Amino acid sequence: MSQHARSESHATPPEVPTGPNQPSPSNIKRWRQYLADERAEAAVYRDLAQNREGEERDILLALAEAEGRHEAHWLALLGEHAGKPKRASSRSRFLGFLARHFGSVFVLALAQRAEGRSPYAKDPNATDAMAADEQIHEEVVRGLATRGRNRLAGTFRAAVFGANDGLVSNLSLVMGMAASGVASSVVLLSGIAGLLAGAMSMGAGEFISVRSQRELLAATRPTQVTLAAAPKLDLEHNELLLVYRARGMSLEAAEHRVAERMGLLSCDCDPSLSLQPDLPEEVDQHEAVGTAWGAALSSFCFFASGAIVPILPFLFGLTGVTALVVAGALVGISLMTTGAAVGLLSGTSPLTRGLRQLAIGLGAAAITYLLGLLFGTAVG
Repeated sequence: MSQHARSESHATPPEVPTGPNQPSPSNIKRWRQYLADERAEAAVYRDLAQNREGEERDILLALAEAEGRHEAHWLALLGEHAGKPKRASSRSRFLGFLARHFGSVFVLALAQRAEGRSPYAKDPNATDAMAADEQIHEEVVRGLATRGRNRLAGTFRAAVFGANDGLVSNLSLVMGMAASGVASSVVLLSGIAGLLAGAMSMGAGEFISVRSQRELLAATRPTQVTLAAAPKLDLEHNELLLVYRARGMSLEAAEHRVAERMGLLSCDCDPSLSLQPDLPEEVDQHEAVGTAWGAALSSFCFFASGAIVPILPFLFGLTGVTALVVAGALVGISLMTTGAAVGLLSGTSPLTRGLRQLAIGLGAAAITYLLGLLFGTAVG
């Protein structure tokens, strides 16, 4: 059966209730909302597909087609009660806005969460196939989002860590200096010095870290020397077997691979062994790590952008407790933002991640402020 035929078989509309079995007002309201959301989700996937090509584009269009089958289900149930198109939920409209204007991995991460919260599994008016579709869609979108996460993981990690380090370290520095009783001009100069020193340190550290990690990955990647050396090996003492065993293959799989490489395969073996890669899991780890210069530049810029936030009140002439309160508020908003971004990218709750970042950052600043008070009292 072709894919088109299968799609049509799944799209068979249910019978529309008539007479005394007319849907209740609450059912009509719920179904119309489902209908609007299905239309909005299908539009999101089509919008995302416009910014993709090849396999990813085909997958997104297939998801949009599946949402269209769900739309047909609710249209059939509603019948004459479908009425004018209803507005989608605020979450679906927000997803649509992001997909049309940005089309980033954040949209896929949000779509993944939306698919995972589908109410169809508990709704008696949704078919089992529709509930199963939503569960599968979550995994499909997770896979697409993972590709995007891998592409920006190294640079994004450096950016987030750099921004958070800049926010927390410079706020702590400013709080500690202010609590010790020094003049506001000294606090400002200390904050600027902390910004420059920290940004340089973070950039250099990320460059060395990523460069070293890429070199380690390059050293562990297998070469093709086995292909060139295989014909010259001693058949009675075949070292090629040790190569594949060292890479983590089972004895049976390693022997099968050796026979293939030597051109001596004449055994009645499990054909699935021929499908095994030379490594248990072959992924482009370099892509996930990122480039050294990209990570260093991201870390430098984002540390500086984070570190400047706590000193903004002092740059604009505020002093004393007022400056500290404004600095704390600005840093708090920034920490919530970066935490929410990490939550969106990882497919978890943005609010939970944001609150966690806020608690850690302000907690560190509060401890430094108390230490500054103690130091100022001891010196005075």
